[in-house]
Amino acid sequence: MKYHLTEHARDAIEKRRISVEWMESTLNAPEWSEKDSIDGSLEHRLARIPEFGNRALRVVTNTEAIPPRIVTACFDRKRTRQ
Repeated sequence: MKYHLTEHARDAIEKRRISVEWMESTLNAPEWSEKDSIDGSLEHRLARIPEFGNRALRVVTNTEAIPPRIVTACFDRKRTRQ
């Protein structure tokens, strides 16, 4: 899937040491997803990353943009090991 990384997302994955492969895998095949509670154009896609202690990676994407725009990515402390 083609996508666009915002500058914030690019900085976030570098600062948080998130592998591009992990981010792409979560974007393309999330284990679960949630609509953003504030902005209806955003979707939170989540997947556990076995190589990172099974922590849940959250990739926030604007699904209305073409191609989808990655807003940010982070490990979700509340979803760890669920």
